[in-house]
Amino acid sequence: MGRSLEETQERTRRNEGRITEVDQKAQAAAQSAQQANDAATTANSAANAASSAAKEADTKIETFDRNSKRLVFEVVLSEDQGNFKFGKAELPDSAKERIDQMVAQLKQDPKNIFLEIEGHTDNVGDKVTNERIGLARAEAVKRYLYEQYQVPLHKINVISYGEDKPIAPNKTKAGRAQNRRVVIKVLA
Repeated sequence: MGRSLEETQERTRRNEGRITEVDQKAQAAAQSAQQANDAATTANSAANAASSAAKEADTKIETFDRNSKRLVFEVVLSEDQGNFKFGKAELPDSAKERIDQMVAQLKQDPKNIFLEIEGHTDNVGDKVTNERIGLARAEAVKRYLYEQYQVPLHKINVISYGEDKPIAPNKTKAGRAQNRRVVIKVLA
């Protein structure tokens, strides 16, 4: 019986030693995991900072690009001048003639130009439809410039303002006709 008590005590000591060893390994693993978590948090912060810096740089480049170009002239194609009927985006012949005149003028004084084409509508109808129609009108002008004169597409920017930038009150038929327009801005 004395021997079995001694054996039990010896096994208990060995087991306590193993438990202590396992506890130490667990603590070391927990410390390694915490260090890895800290490193991941630091890397994530650095990635977020780099992403923010890249977005800020892109914005500065766009602003510089926009600010470095100056408006040479602009051509307005609106319904009150015989263009763009209500709810339509087809490019009428009178609008094509105005674009042809603009291109002829540009060929006389060739510069490194950039075209910004803005599509506008009146306030009749819902906002989404008006944005879509404004974009379709601007795209029709872009397509004409490309197909007729091979103006490089990277030299043309198209935007729709829909009903957001009226030039006349939308309370009258004549005012709404003026607001249904495309503005071609020639920038150099």
